[in-house]
Amino acid sequence: MGNGSAGPAPCNGTGLPPPPPPAEGSHNIAALVLGILLILLIVGGNGLVCLSVCTERALKTTTNYFIVSLAVADLLLALLVLPLYVYSEFQGGVWSLSTVLCDALMTMDVMLCTASIFNLCAISVDRFIAVSIPLNYNRRQIDLRQLILISTTWIFAFAVASPVIFGLNNVPNRDPSLCQLEDDNYIVYSSICSFFIPCPVMLVLYCAMFQGLKRWEEARKAKLRGSIYGANRKLYHPPTFIERGQTALEAEECNPYASSDHPGDCVMNNGIQTVSYPHLKYPHPGHSRKRAKINGRERKAMRVLPVVVGAFLFCWTPFFVVHITRALCKSCTIPTQVTSTVTWLGYVNSAVNPIIYTVFNAEFRNFFRKVLHLFC
Repeated sequence: MGNGSAGPAPCNGTGLPPPPPPAEGSHNIAALVLGILLILLIVGGNGLVCLSVCTERALKTTTNYFIVSLAVADLLLALLVLPLYVYSEFQGGVWSLSTVLCDALMTMDVMLCTASIFNLCAISVDRFIAVSIPLNYNRRQIDLRQLILISTTWIFAFAVASPVIFGLNNVPNRDPSLCQLEDDNYIVYSSICSFFIPCPVMLVLYCAMFQGLKRWEEARKAKLRGSIYGANRKLYHPPTFIERGQTALEAEECNPYASSDHPGDCVMNNGIQTVSYPHLKYPHPGHSRKRAKINGRERKAMRVLPVVVGAFLFCWTPFFVVHITRALCKSCTIPTQVTSTVTWLGYVNSAVNPIIYTVFNAEFRNFFRKVLHLFC
């Protein structure tokens, strides 16, 4: 972006001060090149994420359905928002299209950014439930609770963005050459709803989730040590009838959760170590023999999520800080270059998530490699 950029400010931005009229034939080539590359990267990466979850059986997990919802938000951003935004930047920051299209553009921009962070919050809620209430959690397929979570993220995102499309920007003496939010109060409101409230909630849930995972891991290690010790005893001292009863009693006593409300057990399932809860009762009789498990694959998937959240916060925190400061502090002077940098940094986040999945998830990495080999 050049100094004269004043295109639609994404995700609750205020826009920039009116730029001087660009010289005839003056265009921002750098913004055009960067924008095209970014659009292609976002569409390619997030398209592969959606395709992989839809076609690969190993990737059809509940967590990945939330990731698909997040990828859809990024895809829509690249298809509906970035082309018009890049066009405005290429024109030197001057909005030459209709104000109705500008309002629609900013509505989509605010909604999709809000949907991204709400999807991350929904993932944190879903993972917290999986760790805290394991017996009531369906790991094999998406259920009604998860569908409600995903639907709620999009409904709330539209609710936050809808005032723009319903006439908030129709103020007297509006400059049609600028595409920006006209109401500073709305900028503060939407920033709080879209970022400054969801982020702390999400971080608290992730902290609670990893504390639960830590307890599960301690239970797994303790049970493995007990199993190895018991196997060694059986190898050298075949148990009598009485000793077998004592061994069962010892196994019960060595359970680190035997005296808590969540008794844990560690079992081997096709070579995968899993933590289970054999003593808890299901509310339905037909589930009495099921065990709630978190296997190695699911634990690895959970460890990817903080990286995604960290990348989101790194990319979007500067933007929200800069633009809420602009709305609240009329005497503050924020250089155009700073606004441009945080704006593009926020957009880059939509291209980062597929890279994170590729680096940290073997299933995604194998699928991406297989698809790329077909075209390369």
